Amino acid sequence: MSTNRVLAFLELLQARPGLTGPELAERLEVDVRTVRRYVRRLEDLGIPVEAERGRYGGYRLMPGYRLPPLMLTGDEAAAVVLGLLAGRRAGLTVGEGAAESALAKIQRVLPDALRDRVAAVEAMVGLTTRSAATSRPSGATLLTLADAARRRLRVRLAYRSFRGQDSERTVDPYGLVFHSGRWYLTGHDHRRGEVRTFRLDRIGRAETTEEEFAAPGEFDAVAHVMESLASVPYRYEVEVVLAMTMEEARRRIPPTVAALAPVDVSAMDGSAMDGSAMDGGVRMTGRAERLDGMAQVLAGLGVPFTVVGPPELREEVRALARRLEEWAGQASRR
Repeated sequence: MSTNRVLAFLELLQARPGLTGPELAERLEVDVRTVRRYVRRLEDLGIPVEAERGRYGGYRLMPGYRLPPLMLTGDEAAAVVLGLLAGRRAGLTVGEGAAESALAKIQRVLPDALRDRVAAVEAMVGLTTRSAATSRPSGATLLTLADAARRRLRVRLAYRSFRGQDSERTVDPYGLVFHSGRWYLTGHDHRRGEVRTFRLDRIGRAETTEEEFAAPGEFDAVAHVMESLASVPYRYEVEVVLAMTMEEARRRIPPTVAALAPVDVSAMDGSAMDGSAMDGGVRMTGRAERLDGMAQVLAGLGVPFTVVGPPELREEVRALARRLEEWAGQASRR
């Protein structure tokens, strides 16, 4: 049953109360049996429809009934509530308390029976994902940038860098990306003369100008943000060869952790191979501030690997192996 048809039926009842079944069927281009199904659908939604009996009887909303401003089916209400709950946990929502106030407003306008069931979903559903501890950007900033990107209008930003430096930027907004609990804007930064990535929670002010900019062509905002995050400067440059396929590597290693490329291991320098023997694999290159975490990532993959560099990473891998062996021995002695 088409939701649009049901809504059109409801609009007719509001505009022309008393229309008969055949008259409604003619206007909606359906049969009389379908009209009766529409009536039952509205009643399921808590909207009372009266049917006057007799040859000239028609349909109308119950006198005195006030139509709520929001009508949702059970599935639609569950989808909205679950989306708000999951978005709040992941950091996808904007503004402080926006998800809570939205849930409260939705519940106030739902029919009584559906309101109780929606409240049960909110109270009883548990989420296993870790709650995002990031600061949320304002909804006004997100809406302004999204509208400017769609209309191809240049924006002016008041931006604070990760070092705490304030600056004014003029940007051609290409797209918005949500990743790992944070919102990002990517676009051409006129101050730097190149495409840059900005965190929305660091934008203090966003103003749309009347200056239009040319579309960037086949620009992939998601790919650019991922590449930008992967190229953030860190203390160590890491290169490792993994004994796994590209398909498996892409599935298990996020693009923000490292860049991946197929490699012919047999063509590598023997000294770099550190005595390992592999016929092929994936070259993983990235940056890290600490190498103990990278050693744990490599060990967690559960496949053979060769550390090309830096040498300190080899030492971290060996240290991790010693710790694991020591802990395993302690467990066996208990």
